[in-house]
Amino acid sequence: MADLDHALPPASVSVLANPVADRWHFGIIALIAFLTLVDLFAAQAILPSLQREFGVSRATMGLAVNASTFGMAAAGVAVGIFGRNLDRRNGIWISLALLAIPTALLSTSRDIAIFTGLRVAQGLCMATAFTLTMAYLSERFPAERATGALAAYITGNVASNLFGRILSAAVADLGGLSINFQTFALLNLAGAALVWTTLKRTERMMPDRHRRSRSENWNLSGRSVLGNRRLQIVLAIGFLILFVFIGTFTYVNFRLVELGLSPMQLGLVYLVFLPSLFTTPLGGYISRRLGAGAGIVLTLLCAALGLVALLSSSCAVVLAGLAMVAVGTFLAQALATSQVGHIAETEKATASGAYLASYYTGGLFGSLVIGQIYDRFGWSTSVLTLVAMAVLAMFFAVPLRAIRSGYRNGQETALSNRNDEPHP
Repeated sequence: MADLDHALPPASVSVLANPVADRWHFGIIALIAFLTLVDLFAAQAILPSLQREFGVSRATMGLAVNASTFGMAAAGVAVGIFGRNLDRRNGIWISLALLAIPTALLSTSRDIAIFTGLRVAQGLCMATAFTLTMAYLSERFPAERATGALAAYITGNVASNLFGRILSAAVADLGGLSINFQTFALLNLAGAALVWTTLKRTERMMPDRHRRSRSENWNLSGRSVLGNRRLQIVLAIGFLILFVFIGTFTYVNFRLVELGLSPMQLGLVYLVFLPSLFTTPLGGYISRRLGAGAGIVLTLLCAALGLVALLSSSCAVVLAGLAMVAVGTFLAQALATSQVGHIAETEKATASGAYLASYYTGGLFGSLVIGQIYDRFGWSTSVLTLVAMAVLAMFFAVPLRAIRSGYRNGQETALSNRNDEPHP
């Protein structure tokens, strides 16, 4: 496969994009994103089968499956602090190669504690590759094309949510749980090979020009991040977005089984993510037209209305509601993510790591809290709790002023795209 960087100038050089080359490069980027995050939510599609296999409660199995979000949160912080000297390409492909190990071991695990630990290990590997790839794209692409490259990566993330779940349900239904995890281990290795053949060796993440120690860097960057009120708001919104998303798509499977769907049909249910492949790239347009705060409120309102539809006993209405939840949460996530680099005046890498940690911690809590509520109080109470979380996120988004992408005299300005301040 052709090297992704052959047509790329240095990141500081502004050139007119070649549409054909961009489509090719962005397609590769989307595929890398797909292979990086395909394991993250695929196990949710087979949650009822896993529960029967391990003989535990829905809440326990849901927490074990989503333990990967704990690893994602921890790795997001770690890479933000210690990843300055990492070569992006080597860091990405090695992370994906290592990801294949816990994925393959899941095929042999029959102990819930070991299963949970392996999911955490998966999260550590996935988040490391994710964060380094976002840094790579910000650094290697000039400002005029960085937005498109990042959008392609997010679109690949959406695709991994859709096709990863469908593939997981289909393989588990036809070949069993062990074959399912072995298949995903091969996908991890394919991702490592793709990165090895298409990305070039790069410089470290953030040159330490002042030769500060890691502890000094962390103290300075931590104060910069934690003292920024508007960034704190975005962190809270990110927490609530994944709380709602994981709380919904982890446990809705049990509701759909109650409505009579088979394991294979459960996989097809995730076609509800298909509209998000087309709506998520609209995040930039919504931000420019409405501003970040209003855009997040609008998109989460769509998600909240979709959640209300999940109270229906009609499978068609539930599926329509799931599509609305997916569209709303993915768009809100795109809008919130885009604000991190704009809001953080300095230490953008640390701010991005903090957001990633908050985001995936929200997913872990969503799995834990909604699982307990579902087991004790039922589906309707679970849905109402999710609606309350979406409304709370909308409340947090109101104070955000409109932050536009920055156009001066008809030319796009490079925001947060300097080599010494990447934002993964």
